[in-house]
Amino acid sequence: MSTPPLDVTNLWARTGDSRQLASLRRVTLEDGPEAGVRALAFDTGGGLAFWALEGRGLDLATLSWRGLNCAWQGPGGFARPGLHPAESDQGQGFRRAYSGLLVTCGLGHTRQPRGGYPLHGRLPFTPARLIAAGEDWHAPEPFLYAEAEVVDAIAGGESWLLRRRIEAPTGGSTIRLTDTVTNRSRETRPQPILYHFNLGYPLLRPGCRFDCNGTLLLRPPAEPDPGAKPRVTCRPAPSDAGWARCSLTAPPIDDWPGIRLELAFATDTLPFLQVLEDFRPGMNLIGVEPANTDRSPEGLSVLDPSADLAAGASRQYRLTLTLGTMTA
Repeated sequence: MSTPPLDVTNLWARTGDSRQLASLRRVTLEDGPEAGVRALAFDTGGGLAFWALEGRGLDLATLSWRGLNCAWQGPGGFARPGLHPAESDQGQGFRRAYSGLLVTCGLGHTRQPRGGYPLHGRLPFTPARLIAAGEDWHAPEPFLYAEAEVVDAIAGGESWLLRRRIEAPTGGSTIRLTDTVTNRSRETRPQPILYHFNLGYPLLRPGCRFDCNGTLLLRPPAEPDPGAKPRVTCRPAPSDAGWARCSLTAPPIDDWPGIRLELAFATDTLPFLQVLEDFRPGMNLIGVEPANTDRSPEGLSVLDPSADLAAGASRQYRLTLTLGTMTA
C-alpha cells in the first residue's frame, strides 16, 4: 500500500505554511544525558518521520512509519557528545552511548578494538557541522534535506572528512543517504566503514522475517529469549544491478498494520553484509550492517587493499531506506 504523492501545485494558496504538509525543524533535547543534543526533525507528510542528530554525526535516531516506531533504542538514550567517550574502557564507551536507528562506524577502523583504536573506531557519536538544511519545494520532486561534515582526525596523522547528505521526498516514504569520505592525510590509508542499522520492537513481532534480494536469511523469535546469545554473521552482499536490498517484513497483528522496511545499499563500495542478532530481553534487535570489509572469526575487520584510500582521494557510499504498509 503506497501513499499518494502530495499535490504541491498552488501550494501558497492552499496552505498558510508549507510545513503543514512536510517539514524539517531543528530541535534541542533538554533532559538528562541527552541535554544539549541538537536534532533535525524530518516529517515527510507521507507517514514517515525521523530524527537526524547533529550532535552524533548526523546519524539517524528515531524512525516512525504512520506513528509506529521502527528503530531500536538503547538504555542510554542519545547521550550528548563526550559523556561516554568512544575510546573509554576498550569499547564500553561505545556500548553506553549505542542507541538509535543508525550508528556509523569508522573511519580508520571498524569492529573490535585493535591497534589503539576503540570498538568501531573514533567516528561514532562525533558531532557534525551542519552546512545546509531545509525544504526544497521547487525541485521536480520536492524534498527535505540536510547536509553536514564530520571530521575524524589526529594532528599530524590520519585525517578523514565525512560529508553526509540526507534527502527525503515530501509526501514519500524513503530516506536517501549519501556519504562522501575524503582522506585528507598525506598517505594512503585503510578506510573501513560499517553502517550499524538497528531495528527493534514493534517491528520485530511474531511472524516477521528478514530477507536480502529475495532470499530468507532469518526469522526472529516471536518473543525475546532469555537463553539467546548474540550472534554476528558476515557474508558477501548479494547484488542485483549493483544494489543489495534487505527487507524486514512484519505482518499485521492486533491493531498494528503490516510493515515492510527495505534497506538498499550500493555494493560497489559496500560489498559485505553483516547481521547482528541479539534477542536477549532488554536488547531484542536485529543489526543490519553494510560494510566494506569482511569479518574474521575473532570479530576483527579483514583489511583488503580495496578498502585503501589514497591521499586526497574520495569515496562515495549510497544507501536508501524505504517503508511501506503490508496488507498480509
